[in-house]
This record gives sequence, structure tokens and C-alpha cells, in this order.
Amino acid sequence: IGIRREDKNRWERRVALTPAHVKELIAETGAQVIVQPSNTRIFNNASFVAAGATINEDLSHADAILGIKEVPIDKLIPSKTYVIFSHTHKGQKYNMPSLQAFLDKGIRLIDYELMVNEEGKRQVLFGKHAGYAGMIDGLHGLGQRLLALGYNSPFIHMGQAHVYPNLECVHTKLRHVADIIEDQGLPDAFAPMLFTFTGSGNVTQGARAIFDDLPHDNVTVDELPFIAKDRYNDRYRRRLLALQVNAQDYVERIDGGPYSREEYREYPERYRSVFATKIAPYTSMLVNGIYWESKYPRLMTTKDLAYIQRQRELRTRMLAIADISCDIGGSLEFMSHASTIDSPFFYVDAVNGLEHKDIEKPGVQINSIDNLPTELPFEASKHFGDSLYPYAKALASGDLKHPVISHAIICQDGALVEQHKHLEKSLAESGGLRVANTQRKRVLLAGSGMVSQPLVDYLASSKDTDITIASNDLSEAKRLAYQFPNTVAALLDVSDSRALDQLIKDCDVVMSLVPAHLHPRLADAAIRRGKHMVTASYISPEMQKLDQAARDAQVSIISEIGLDPGIDHCSAMKIIDEAKAQGGKIRSFISWCGGLAAPEHSNNQIGYKFSWSPRGVLTAGLNPAQYKANGQMHGIAEGKLFENRFRNVPLYPGFAFEGLANRDSLQYAEPYGLDLENMDTMFRGTLRYEGYSEIMDCLLRLGFLSLDPKSHVSAASATEFLTRVIGKGDLRQVLAQCLALPVSDPLVSRLILALEEFGMLSSGSPITAATSLDAMSKILQNSLKLNPGERDIVCLFHEFGIENLDGSYSVQTSSLVAYGDAESGETAMARTVGVPAAIATRLLLEDKVATKGVIRPTIKEIYEPLLQRLEAKGLVFAEHTKNGVHNSLQHRMKWTK
Repeated sequence: IGIRREDKNRWERRVALTPAHVKELIAETGAQVIVQPSNTRIFNNASFVAAGATINEDLSHADAILGIKEVPIDKLIPSKTYVIFSHTHKGQKYNMPSLQAFLDKGIRLIDYELMVNEEGKRQVLFGKHAGYAGMIDGLHGLGQRLLALGYNSPFIHMGQAHVYPNLECVHTKLRHVADIIEDQGLPDAFAPMLFTFTGSGNVTQGARAIFDDLPHDNVTVDELPFIAKDRYNDRYRRRLLALQVNAQDYVERIDGGPYSREEYREYPERYRSVFATKIAPYTSMLVNGIYWESKYPRLMTTKDLAYIQRQRELRTRMLAIADISCDIGGSLEFMSHASTIDSPFFYVDAVNGLEHKDIEKPGVQINSIDNLPTELPFEASKHFGDSLYPYAKALASGDLKHPVISHAIICQDGALVEQHKHLEKSLAESGGLRVANTQRKRVLLAGSGMVSQPLVDYLASSKDTDITIASNDLSEAKRLAYQFPNTVAALLDVSDSRALDQLIKDCDVVMSLVPAHLHPRLADAAIRRGKHMVTASYISPEMQKLDQAARDAQVSIISEIGLDPGIDHCSAMKIIDEAKAQGGKIRSFISWCGGLAAPEHSNNQIGYKFSWSPRGVLTAGLNPAQYKANGQMHGIAEGKLFENRFRNVPLYPGFAFEGLANRDSLQYAEPYGLDLENMDTMFRGTLRYEGYSEIMDCLLRLGFLSLDPKSHVSAASATEFLTRVIGKGDLRQVLAQCLALPVSDPLVSRLILALEEFGMLSSGSPITAATSLDAMSKILQNSLKLNPGERDIVCLFHEFGIENLDGSYSVQTSSLVAYGDAESGETAMARTVGVPAAIATRLLLEDKVATKGVIRPTIKEIYEPLLQRLEAKGLVFAEHTKNGVHNSLQHRMKWTK
């Protein structure tokens, strides 16, 4: 007998048999028991060894393998017997590829849910533990939700189930909450508080066992209208109401005839649900524990929920749903996915068609954790093992003809057994899915820098994705990984080709946030392993050289998918393609983008704080640039950007922007499909607040931005570094002399203030860096960072001059302004770089990108779904059109120095 390690998520600590069961099994049957090692299981490895088991990663020597949750397809061992909760016997579409894998690998699949006695009663189950945990979590969530709505309640004292060592502690807490209800009462605005329970099995019985510790009255459906009329009765302030409903309470015959249980089971299509009109308008929390099949009417549809949410008088009803049955898209149509113990609640606003996680925004709170018993792992495992033990003995003795076991077999020897032949239809209907697509998705995030948190947050929200954060700073990677489910940290050494190859081999997509010069090394390794890759950096000549190799390997390397470059490409291509589709010609294209401190926090001499890599910001200021404006070509030499700044960029009257040309604007004419020769203007620029370039140009001229290896710094303080670069003497005199400025020039005073703000006029920690620019990067990263409570802003602005088919000229703009979240500390830069990169990664994981090679998001198969998904995350472009060229930015800008 093999006992597998549960790997669905880090919370899964249950086990099919406890050490006590294993010890008894070995003693009674003489079976060998092999247990996969686990450091998270509720029972440690040593306890299984003490029971007589062998700890071994390899279960290939086991005849029958016992587990709890689904097994990743790539970890299934052919020709074995697996005993698990497979979630396939109802034809669940999302697990049909898994069932196909059992067939393809000749595995005998035995499902716990089908292990029933002669009366059809399940024999092996977690009993009421899902109900216990679901109700506990539901009360916890309700307390949080009420507080977010502005109301204290007794439920705020409930924690999630996993914080309690055992059920005895839970009941102690419930008695405390009950005392508060009776003493202080419930929020007046939400009374009477009705808890509606569906189902009558173990799940609902477990939920009631928790709920029944609270003061309550049991009511019937017929009483609900009268209770509503009497809602100001003081009794409802100190007692909850419990409503237990069955099918006859919430379905009715479509033709108006009487309800018949036998008819409903045989001809459910003759019935419809009236839960939304008969029960939901009175319900505060729905505790859903029904067994549902697709042939039955849904308890509630999305339309039903919208009907409730539209009615102002019902705003205090349907506050929360504890969907303990966790039937995705099942009895509750709007229950779209299972939540997790880490993130147990999401919210559905059916009126606006939104699903979100903001506890303060409109929507019903849904708790749909699909592994609730693992929140009570000790008691749940013991109970489960007790029920499984008789059949584990039969398996250990090779007795597959045991009636309970034989009835639970879904497939064996590559074929469905007779009673499950009906699943062939479900398998056929999901035939468009590749088996590989239902394996757990694996992402390697190389780098753990300033924009990584929103990226990981987005990817980790999909429960089918495992993430490895690999960084040369392992402690930083661990800090990030520990915040998310299914996420681990690893050490990254890009120079160690063997270790890098191993990391890439074990993933499906590489997401690279390492410094740009290292991308080609990762891309080369990814191509050799046939893995897709995503990066937010510009396509360098070295990356472009890998294009053909990527095509030959059928690999997509999506580059330039952050903010700028990134979603600027996406929004630009949307407008360009729409204009072309209507016969228009793009005569002018201007794009400005900047990531800055919010105006109220731009309190330093350069009006700037770093929300992404300081080194990237500083090196960008050294680049050459070229662009076309009003029919004239312009070039800016390397190191001359700051002195050739655009002193006024009049995007918004409320912002004092200046700007810098951004690299080679002309190179984007071809990927954008633009006719550069017949365009007046082709320009891409970077926004800064006025005054930035003047100080940065001084730093450049003084030598602080040198990339010469001879400028390296070894264990020097910031003051020593300053002296080494400009020399000794009176600071004002030295600066003025180096810059060829009068001592009284205001710029010298500004520069001294800037150096003081940078921390360069006082000794600090020793700095070691390869160049002066790298030393400056370290100094600025410490001195010009966003402090707690501060936020940044991202501004992206496109202007298109369009010659229309009828000869008229229109100016269209597309703009995005996003602020960081001062409360959470998430920057707008991190969100607008990390989320697009994460979406691109998801598109690759979902096989949505057919184009191979080194590519940009300038193709519709990328930019269209990416913009749609960005909008769902609140990143929405504002588009406006006006006629005539006279008010355009093209004409208002001063394009020469």
C-alpha cells in the first residue's frame, strides 16, 4: 500500500490513513506500507516509521496508492490502483482530461465518493468535517463583511477554522459569541438574520452542529413573510433564525401542479427553482450543502442573484454564501471557482457582471474552499481513516471483489466500467482539451524585484498554477513566496547553466524579471527546453538573434510586455488597427509614458522616487534617441538626452511635465504597421516632472552616471564616493567649477540640496559597486524610495493623427492614469508592469498564443485579450476623438531645443 503526499496546495495536511491505522494494517495483514515523505502532513514522517512504514519518494513498488485530492496527471504512475477523490464520476468537465489520463495509463481508479453500502449510503468520507469548517469560515467571513459595511457584530470574534487546535476550542469560542449575541445583540440594520441551510447530509449536519451552538429559532418557509413584517421585534436582535430547506421548499412544477419527490428525481426538467423569489429575499447567509447534478434546476442562477441585488430594500439580504458543496458552476451558477484557505472569499456583483475580492465593494461574499476538512486535519484524518480502514484491509489482501470496493471502480485496464460508460459522452465533449492542459501549470519567475508581487498575486489566483520564484536573493524570494499558495522559492544563479537548465526543465513558462542583459541567457535555455518565455524588457539585438531558434523550437518569447514597453503597444495597436479597418491612415503618432511619485509625494529636487529598478532608470538616461516630428528627423546622441529635454509636455493642465525622447521611436513604425515615410510625426517619450533633467544632467556631467569599470567603488561611504568623483574642497565651489557655472547659480544650490536628499553629505553604510552608476543606483534606491503611506502614479498618453477615408483629419487619444495604493504599498508601476506580464504568462499557459519566435504584444491575439483582462483588473484606457489638427499635441509641442 502506498500513501501519497498531498500536493494540491500547502494547506493540504490530511492523510488517508494515520500512523495508528498503518500500524494496525501491518499487524493484521502483513502488508508493506510506503509513505511519501512530507514536512506539512499533520502526522510527521517519524510517526509513520514508528508505525512500521517505509518513507520513500518512489511509490512505484506499491500496488494500491491511497490519497485524498486529485493527482496531477504528470505524477500518475501507469498500471496502478489509485484510491482518491477524483471528482470525475459526475462528468465534471474540468476533470475529464484527468479521467482520460487514468484510461490512457491503464490505471484502476477507485473513488471514495462511490464507496457505498447496499442502501447507497457512503462509507468512506470526512463526515461532517467539511460542514464544521465551512460554517466556521462562513461565520468568520460574515463578521468581516459586516465590519467592512460599517457594522460591528458578534461574528467578528470568529476566526477561520484552521486557527483552532481542535473542535473543543471552536465550541468554546462559539459559546463566547453566543453570550455576546444575547448580551449585546445583532446589528439592527441586518435583523432578523436568517441562515438558510440546503441539503440534509453530512455536510449540512456538520454546519448545523456548529451553528446550533448559537442562540437561534428554527423557522419554516411559510413563516418568512410574517417574520419580515415583524422584523422590528426585539427578539430578532438577540437570536438568529435557522431555515432548513429541501427541494419541495424551493422548486415548483412549471405547469403549476403539485410537487412529487419521485417525479422530481425522474423528470427534473418539469420543475424550476423559485429560491430567488421565495427564500433568498429573506436570507442573510446561505449555507449550501446540496448534492447537485446538471439534470436538476439550479438553486440560483446569475440572473436570480442580479434580481436580488438590484432591489434596494434587499441590500441587507444575501450577504454571504458558505458554499460547502463547492460545486463549480453547479447549483449556484455564479460560483465560478473554488477559493483557498489563504484567500477564502470572493464577491460576485451580478448586476454589473463583476467578480472581485474587495470586501468593501458591492457583491455577495462567497466562501467556496474545496478542501475544508484540511482546516481540521487531525480530527478529519482520524475520522476518515477509521471509515477507510476496513477497505484498506481488503485492498492489502488483494480483495478487489469486495462489494464496496468493486462498486467504486470507475475505470480499469484502459476502459470505463459498465456503470460509468455514460462518461464517454463527457470525455468526447471535452475532446478539444489536451490532457497536458489540465496538468498543474508551472511558472518559473526568474527575479523577485520591485514589480513581482502583483505578478505573483495574479498568477497565484489560479488554483491550477504552481510558481517557483528563483532569485539570487533567496531570502527575498522566500518572503514573497510565503505570501501565496502553491508558491516556493529557489536560488537562481544565471551563470550556473546546469542549475538553470533544471529550473527551466520543470516549468511550462519562464517569466524573466532579471536584469535585461541576462534575458538572452534565460531565453536560450528556454528554447533548448521548448519552454515559452515572457519578459517586460525591450528586445535587444541579442534577443532578436534568438528569433529563428525560437520559431524552430515552436516557442513563443513575448517581450516588451510591461508598461512602457508593454501595454503602450497594446493600446496603440488597438487604435491603429481600428483606424485601418475604417480606411484611415495614421499620419502622426505620439506616445508619452512615465512612472512618477504622486504629486503630493514628489517632495525632492528631482520630483522623483523609484518604483522600479534605479539602475534601469539611470541607464535609460544615457541612451541615444531618434524621432520624427512635423516632417523632420531628429537625433540625440548618447548621453545628451537630459540637455535635449522637452521643457513642457502639455498633457494635463494640472501636471507640470517635462519629457525625454525614448530610444529609437522610428523602429516601431514597422511593428506597428505604419508608413513612416508618409507620416508627419513618430515619437515615443518618457515623462518626468519639471526640474528632473536639470539635476540628472549635472550628475551625468560630474561623472556619477559613468559605466566605466575604472569608476568602480569599493567599501566607500556615500560621502567618500562624492569626494572621489568631484574632488575635495568647498562643495559649492567644486560643483560650480566642475559644471562651469557661477557659484551663485540657483542650479548649484539645487544640486547641493539634491545631494543632501540623496544622503551623500553624511557618511552611511559602505558601498561596493562595479561602476559609479551602480553606486549611484544603490544610493538612490535607499534615499529616494516611496515611504510607507506614499504612492506613485503612472501616466500613459497616446495621440494619433488620423487621415480618414473621406479626407477629414481627426485626432484620437488613448490614455491611462493609475495611482498606487498607499495603504497596501502596491505601486502603480508594479501593477502596470506585473499584471500585464502575468496576463501574457497566462495566455501562454492557456495555449492562446499561436505566433512563435521573439515577439511583441503588437499582434491582436495578444493585445486584445490582454486589454480585456486588464480592464477586469481596473486598468482601463480612456479614448477620445476630436476633429482637426490645430488642438493636437503634435502642434502644441515644441519639438526642438
